[in-house]
Amino acid sequence: MTKTCSVCHGELKQQLITYTQFLEGHFVVIENVPAWVCENCGETYLDPEVVDRIHRVLWSGGEPARTIETPVYDLSTVA
Repeated sequence: MTKTCSVCHGELKQQLITYTQFLEGHFVVIENVPAWVCENCGETYLDPEVVDRIHRVLWSGGEPARTIETPVYDLSTVA
C-alpha cells in the first residue's frame, strides 16, 4: 500500500533523517531517524514507535554520541 502526503498528496518514501528540537534551552540533534518523507513537498512523518524512541532518548539523560557547536543569529538585529 502506498502512503501519501496529507499536505500535497505526493508519495511518501522511507528514509533516514536528522531530527532537531530545542529542549530546555539546548538545541538537540538526533541522527538516523527513520521517517516517511514526501517526494513532492518534503513533509516528514514519524511512526508512533519512532516518536517513542525519540522521547526515550531526549528524557533519558544519557550521554550523546558527540557534541557540536551551533551558531545562533538574531534576525531582530538585522536592518
